[in-house]
Amino acid sequence: MDFAFDARTEELRARLLAFMDEYVHPAEQTAHEQRARLASPWDTPQVVEDLKAEARRQGLWNLFLPDAEYGAGLTNLQYAPLAEITGRSPQLAPTATNCAAPDTGNMEVLAQFADEAQKKQWLEPLLAGEIRSAFAMTEPEVASSDATNITTRIEREGDEYVITGRKWYISGAMNPDCKIFIVMGKTDPDGADIRRQQSMILVPRDTPGVSVDRAMQVFGYEDHYHGGHAEVTFDHARVPVANLIGEEGGGFAIAQARLGPGRIHHCMRLIGMAERAIELMCRRAVSRDAFGKSLAQQGVVHNWIADARVTVEQLRLLVLKTAWLMDTVGNRGAHTEIQAIKIATPRAVVDIIDRAIQLHGAGGVSQDFPLADLYAGARTLMIADGPDEVHQRSLARREIKRYL
Repeated sequence: MDFAFDARTEELRARLLAFMDEYVHPAEQTAHEQRARLASPWDTPQVVEDLKAEARRQGLWNLFLPDAEYGAGLTNLQYAPLAEITGRSPQLAPTATNCAAPDTGNMEVLAQFADEAQKKQWLEPLLAGEIRSAFAMTEPEVASSDATNITTRIEREGDEYVITGRKWYISGAMNPDCKIFIVMGKTDPDGADIRRQQSMILVPRDTPGVSVDRAMQVFGYEDHYHGGHAEVTFDHARVPVANLIGEEGGGFAIAQARLGPGRIHHCMRLIGMAERAIELMCRRAVSRDAFGKSLAQQGVVHNWIADARVTVEQLRLLVLKTAWLMDTVGNRGAHTEIQAIKIATPRAVVDIIDRAIQLHGAGGVSQDFPLADLYAGARTLMIADGPDEVHQRSLARREIKRYL
């Protein structure tokens, strides 16, 4: 693994950093002010659309997709430092560059598994940033960390599938631009192979029987910029058989293909969030006095900042190694490393942001700084895409197996 980024990556990094400084960071306060004046908090502020137009004009668009037919054609290793940069402003930058979850994972699913008609109807407008999407997997009644527990039914009746079930924490579903759900449910609930019981199907938002019931809060936040996290009911919602993605029984495999890249994307952005927290910590330390000297002269503050820098450098190397392995030996070959970054990164970044909050005192938990929002996002990622304990269990079993 070469520690030097190639020329294309360096050129994109320079352009993206300039875009962040010139457009994204100055727009953060504007976006808050515009959102406060919207008829609905779920509507998109105009400044976000302006950022999208500028990013597309500059070629900073769909950077996450390795398939050059649909995206920038970057490898995971090339994309990693770019995703880190967007993580410094997680509310705006990923959306501005059309690299925001859950659309990224959904576009990857459609690019890999959808037929041509499905791509034309849904992938193309997603790639253009004209619509948003949601991934409906998690359910309130079962432990959804085990995908075999899913109870939503997808039953065939003639030329249609009938979807019945309840999902929650469906990210992006509150956004009125969210036009399509990728729904995971069981087409063969009694099948002998528990990993062939599930399928995935495309369900347009306006399908009769689809109800977006409420916005779920995350540590008190409704996460308007992300499009919220909704509870959604599918009450005998009917869609054509042609809406099935891939084949019946292929849902579990598709989910695994989707979640691997999703996990590393989250970890890439988390490192950017940690860098933002360190920057805020240092600026606060040199600008505030307590007990006769600046916070930057306090020993405990030295420890927090030093530990944060060491931790970020370690995490970055692990994430870059994982990206390199995904490029060279595939997601299966990078399985251990993907699990390792999913365990290590959110946990460590939560601690860094927590220290930054402590250094800011009351300001740290206020709306005047992004730290509380960063904390909520990072802490949630210890649960999202599989809770840490599930990854610890799987990783430990792999390690032990080598000695049996």
